[in-house]
Amino acid sequence: MSNEPAPSEDLSGKRVFTTGEAAAICKVSQQTIIRCFDSGRLTGFRVPGSKFRRIPREELVRFMRANNIPVEALGNGRKRVLAVDDDPRIIELYMDLLGRDGRFEVKTAGTGYDAGLLTEAFRPQLIILDYMLPDINGNIVCQRIRENAAYADTKVLCVSGVVNQAEIDGLISAGANAFLKKPFDVPVFMAKLEELLELESEERGSPNHKTQGSPQNGTVTH
Repeated sequence: MSNEPAPSEDLSGKRVFTTGEAAAICKVSQQTIIRCFDSGRLTGFRVPGSKFRRIPREELVRFMRANNIPVEALGNGRKRVLAVDDDPRIIELYMDLLGRDGRFEVKTAGTGYDAGLLTEAFRPQLIILDYMLPDINGNIVCQRIRENAAYADTKVLCVSGVVNQAEIDGLISAGANAFLKKPFDVPVFMAKLEELLELESEERGSPNHKTQGSPQNGTVTH
């Protein structure tokens, strides 16, 4: 069976590649990738107890750029964001702010249950989580995320206007990476997303950030 990924496969979230996958992405033979690996031009590691070679995403990107191979095949490069809130106005705001920003791919949920299903299917890199959901509190959601090793790299930004400092501390202890209290300024919110996702900051007024009809530079109060 071939190790080559299907042409339509989304590789944007894949962190480690086989030599066959790397060959398909680079459009070279698998033997070429193996020779580069064995000579040190392409570094990685071997699966313990076997001869199988594995190549981390960062190293594959470096190798491709060094050899003028387009990196687009590795995925769309957009960060996957799951926004969870039971207030339709807040969800609409998140979609308006992030949905038109070319750096993000956004999905939404209104309950903790739906958030759990989408987390498994969508594998978000960031979850924007309202503390008080109809069926569960945010600290429980954080705990469940952190109990699953598959989501070890998933960032969680909790947002709420009705929690006290003890509850905020509890959220951080449960696994949240950051907290924003409503009302918050949109530029502050966007800066926090960029920080958590390790994105370069961009001007809010740039074409990528235009969000007609939304409080782009205003304050979220709901």
